[in-house]
Amino acid sequence: MNFKEIQQKVIKTALDYGERHEVRIDKDFAVIKLFEEVGEFAQAILIHNKKCRKSKLAPEDASKKELAKELADVVGLAMLNAHLLDIDLEDAIDKKWINKEK
Repeated sequence: MNFKEIQQKVIKTALDYGERHEVRIDKDFAVIKLFEEVGEFAQAILIHNKKCRKSKLAPEDASKKELAKELADVVGLAMLNAHLLDIDLEDAIDKKWINKEK
């Protein structure tokens, strides 16, 4: 699967979620949800690095899986935000990270 195909599937999943749970998936929802997921990723990092309460500690493989899930949420929400803001994310990544524009 290429980037645009992945993005289309992520967007469809998000919009289906909205319909299923009667949640309006708009720009406000998407940006606030992105912040929420970044926070959950940060929490997963703290747990993975054992910088948390002992009650939150998890085995290495479990904390790594949680990191991956939370990072996937961040990336998925970034894709959804790009879609709602009419940004070609693949092009933006190319220009910002690969073929840097000044």
